[in-house]
Amino acid sequence: MKVTALLPDKLMEEVKRYSGGKNTTEGLTIALNQWLSLKKLHHLNQKIQKKPLEFNHQFSAQEAREINRR
Repeated sequence: MKVTALLPDKLMEEVKRYSGGKNTTEGLTIALNQWLSLKKLHHLNQKIQKKPLEFNHQFSAQEAREINRR
């Protein structure tokens, strides 16, 4: 997608430096993907906070390991 955006030069310099991108497009792509990943984790954490995971009464870590090793 082609986008025209007015962004501060200092912000773009930092994005390029910290993302390690070869150019502006790659730097923005890396930065936006990382930002999106963080937002998804934040959303998941909020969901788990509201309704924590519960293990079955009969859960056994040892049995789970044995099943996974098959």
